[in-house]
Amino acid sequence: MEKVAIFVDVQNVYYTVREAYGRNFDYNKFWAKATTGREVVKAFAYAIDRGDQKQREFQNILRAIGFEVKLKPYIQRSDGSAKGDWDVGITLDAIEYAEKADVIVLVTGDGDFDLLVNKIRKVHGKKVEVYGVPQFTAASLMRAASEFKPVGKELLLI
Repeated sequence: MEKVAIFVDVQNVYYTVREAYGRNFDYNKFWAKATTGREVVKAFAYAIDRGDQKQREFQNILRAIGFEVKLKPYIQRSDGSAKGDWDVGITLDAIEYAEKADVIVLVTGDGDFDLLVNKIRKVHGKKVEVYGVPQFTAASLMRAASEFKPVGKELLLI
């Protein structure tokens, strides 16, 4: 059975899906699609923790599906901007699990990950599936992926 490791950039998915479709990503449907016939080695969901109850409930849903939820605090800068991205954390985890899985699934549209995807494919010889909203996924990331899987209506909450 093919082994899979899954890495979800929760903030990126939330904002791109909302912008494109005005709806929310269905993590249950995604899980079913990405894991059918595969053994899940590890699944991470990377999120920003604002500490509110609704967010805690969402994180518990992700855990119930099978994700390990990794949280970073939401940081509001004095100039009004905010910080809280997981690019380095996702990269480190994906490199680590590339040794343990046959397929790496990355859910994001962030073009910064094209270097990671190329490294996993070339150095580790692994297949990398990228799920993203087509109009908000960097062309470089789509090109780097072994397979780009568009997030469309079939992966949204009704």
